Amino acid sequence: MTGVHGLSSVGRRRLLIGGAATVAVLSTAGLAAGRQLSNPLAPKPLPPAPEPTSPTTRKVTLTAAERPVRLLGPDRPASPLWTYGEEPLTVIRARRGDTLEARLENRLPEHTSVHWHGLRIPNAMDGVPYITQPPVETGRHFDYRFVLPDTGTFFFHPHCDTVQQVGRGLAGVLVVEGDAPVPYAADVLCLLKDWRLDEDSGQFLDFLTDAGAAKAGTFGTVRSTNFEAAPTVRVPAGRDVRVRILNLDVTRVSQVGVMDAEAAVIAVDGNAVSPFPLTAWRMGPAMRLDVAVRAPAPGKAATVVDYFAKDPVPLMTLVGEGEMPAGPGDFDPAPLYAPTLPEPDLRDAEALPFTFSSTAVNQTVKTPDGGVIDLSRELCLNTATYWAINKQTWPERGHEFPPPPLAELTQGRSYVFELRNVTPHMHPIHLHGHTFKVLESNKVDRPVHWADTVLLTPKERVKIAFVADNPGRWMFHCHIIEHQDTGMMGYVTVA
Repeated sequence: MTGVHGLSSVGRRRLLIGGAATVAVLSTAGLAAGRQLSNPLAPKPLPPAPEPTSPTTRKVTLTAAERPVRLLGPDRPASPLWTYGEEPLTVIRARRGDTLEARLENRLPEHTSVHWHGLRIPNAMDGVPYITQPPVETGRHFDYRFVLPDTGTFFFHPHCDTVQQVGRGLAGVLVVEGDAPVPYAADVLCLLKDWRLDEDSGQFLDFLTDAGAAKAGTFGTVRSTNFEAAPTVRVPAGRDVRVRILNLDVTRVSQVGVMDAEAAVIAVDGNAVSPFPLTAWRMGPAMRLDVAVRAPAPGKAATVVDYFAKDPVPLMTLVGEGEMPAGPGDFDPAPLYAPTLPEPDLRDAEALPFTFSSTAVNQTVKTPDGGVIDLSRELCLNTATYWAINKQTWPERGHEFPPPPLAELTQGRSYVFELRNVTPHMHPIHLHGHTFKVLESNKVDRPVHWADTVLLTPKERVKIAFVADNPGRWMFHCHIIEHQDTGMMGYVTVA
């Protein structure tokens, strides 16, 4: 069933600190897995994706407003979340080739927008205030309309005052279906997000701190998965289920794995890969990972965990229920359909370097026309600036006064971006409007894969490649939002 869904199985019934609350599986579909594999996975070619059949139009309304949610528990004070619907999370499901018509209605006390993260859509629909559209002021609306070009797991969020708006919960999930040649027994969302809350009053703490912004970021005080503390999801015993893991936090980097079950990675940022065993995969904010898991036997449990801590942190428990299938066989998940992306020509690609560094600037910035931005007076910018790309800084609240582009790309040409992190901190780097191929790293052993966000570890150099086939001005920034908000953001042009 496609359309818009909130987490009605969670709703107000049982949120964050609810212990053993059970979350219903969001939809059915099946084949996938995770512990030491009983049979090592041989590389498999990805089958070509069929052309979309009978595309339709999906119409949704996203009403951005403040709504009370009891994140701290049913008997604790409510927190003033900003959401797109009455449920804490809005999930849109559609199919590749469908047209999505989404009306944003703004009932917030400040302007907002919707950026469709990871989608290769027209620049006018990208949702960046002042750069691709006017800001949607309080009491106004904006209509987004575009064809969904790719299958996969995506999400959407605002792109101004992002650290507060996303910090308060303003984000949703978009699942574009049709990439599985073999249906999965279940399709589970595993949405990771922290909250900066005063645990006595339920009110939000400061979302941005100078101490955090200048280093790894300001962390939340309460962790959640699907707005709960380590929820339990019941899945068909012994069958292969799909778990879509999304890091929607503004700061935390997680290293996800699955304990007590066989598991394999089947997609990164929504893009299919030849299935490979999941031991641990480091995910920065905005990154997604689709994992196939062989569900436990009836009454047994497997756990999705974050290994990026002193001890593994449980994120979600999968409990098998129902009868075991007859002769389930070895865990050997079938690959998803291949992404329908233009292949960069590496022999003729132009190489461009991008260095991500720390910096310090004054309280004013000159604009290309000779004007001056007062950094203390703009909604989309923070007064402190700590980060830069190629020694150029653009605080996020300066959207209305864009600096010169970081690069001017020729439409249709292939490019290799050489990304260099010269800081002691991690930076998940996101490029709007395009999907790139992660080619190589000097530090991290990753398979070659398609992505829209790549995590740069300290002192790492990564090469990515793509075809600049989507004209417009496209943001290029760190997705640790305090880093974005304090200078590590720019844009490239494609013309």
